[in-house]
Amino acid sequence: MDILRKRKGPPREGFLDDHFLIAMPGMKDDRFARSVIYVCAHSTEGAMGLIINQMQQMRFPDLLVQLGIIKEDEVIRLPMPAREFAVRNGGPVDRSRGFVLHSDDYMVESSMPVSEDICLTATVDILRAISSGKGPRQALMALGYSGWGAGQLEGEIAANGWLTCPADPDLLFDSDFDRKYDRILNSIGIDIARLSHTAGHA
Repeated sequence: MDILRKRKGPPREGFLDDHFLIAMPGMKDDRFARSVIYVCAHSTEGAMGLIINQMQQMRFPDLLVQLGIIKEDEVIRLPMPAREFAVRNGGPVDRSRGFVLHSDDYMVESSMPVSEDICLTATVDILRAISSGKGPRQALMALGYSGWGAGQLEGEIAANGWLTCPADPDLLFDSDFDRKYDRILNSIGIDIARLSHTAGHA
């Protein structure tokens, strides 16, 4: 993803790095219905983010076995946080590729800072660290990502497809998937019932 490779330094004013995109009730693309996306990179060349409230069927221990990080008979020895670590559906693009958003207490050479305290790592080093109980204090993993070309996201926001707000790390990393969409709307003072009636008229 070129947008990640070209990203250097803190986000500039007017861009949505470290923000939530919240799908409006009238979202026409079913893949993003009631979705919340964390924006990892945004520039004049496009944007990239991860859906944070859609679960994958695959369990984290199964993924570790599939990648050859552990053997099947070693699953039982994984630390409980690793056994219960959820794998999310990050988006429709490159679904076989994994991304880990995490707190900045874990860093490797390939880690990309997204904000002052959140990083993105897309290499197996972090999966090994999590599986051994030496990973970051807070983390979420997603397979696939959501991407937009130059000006595409801005057009969707202007067409009332998304609400935006600064990301709250507690809401980003918690595991309450079922209520995350409503809780994030509530955190910015929006009632979903009222929003449904006003969609398309903002």
